[in-house]
Amino acid sequence: MRKTRRQSVKTPSASIGAADSADNNDDVSERIRATLAAAIGEGALKPGTKILEEAIAEHFGVSRTVVRGALGVLESDHLLERKRNRGTFVAEPSIAQAKNLFEARRKLEGLLLELVIARATAEQLDALQKLTDEEEHIHHHGDEKSKTVLSGKFHIVLAETAGNPVLTEMLSKIVARLSLVMSLYEEERKDDCGADHHRMIVAALKAKDLAKAKQLMDHHLADIEGRVRLTEGHGDRHTFLAVLENFS
Repeated sequence: MRKTRRQSVKTPSASIGAADSADNNDDVSERIRATLAAAIGEGALKPGTKILEEAIAEHFGVSRTVVRGALGVLESDHLLERKRNRGTFVAEPSIAQAKNLFEARRKLEGLLLELVIARATAEQLDALQKLTDEEEHIHHHGDEKSKTVLSGKFHIVLAETAGNPVLTEMLSKIVARLSLVMSLYEEERKDDCGADHHRMIVAALKAKDLAKAKQLMDHHLADIEGRVRLTEGHGDRHTFLAVLENFS
């Protein structure tokens, strides 16, 4: 008499449940990544701040494995750094890294202006103009956090207008890393967020004057770079002064 071989068959419900669980973990991991990235970009999490995996896992209701997945993405974007036997910390860009980031941004923003001149529609340029109007309002009525967020948003929207998602992603990552540079090395704080510069850049773009737009962008970025002091020990001094301000 032939014996039939017993086969192990997964039930559809089990398979669906596992897939749903994986999708949910992916969603939460992205929420964790986005939350930490926003906090770093807005200066709420300063360079050198230790990331508490257990607190994140508890807050989002997930395992530390899911948390580590999100942290791994931020490490690959150089916003976090893992220190052996110490944990994960908000990255502290070196002076060399800061200089490279500023240089890369200048080159990339110039290329984006060329693409915007060639591709942008009148509606897209009007949207950029409207964004500068928002900046002007925030400059007079908003707080420092709002100014910083909207100023960064202008450059990302400008990049999106160029119509190349790869370049937009590159600029987004550079701007995010530069937020750490500014937090660590900025010496001269100003109460403006570049609204005037942005408005003039948009006017040049509308006039199809690429040379003028590039000149204005170079001046704008040079103004930002002029606020930092890239010298040895200044980052440590800045961090120490921040501690004194918080505890005095």
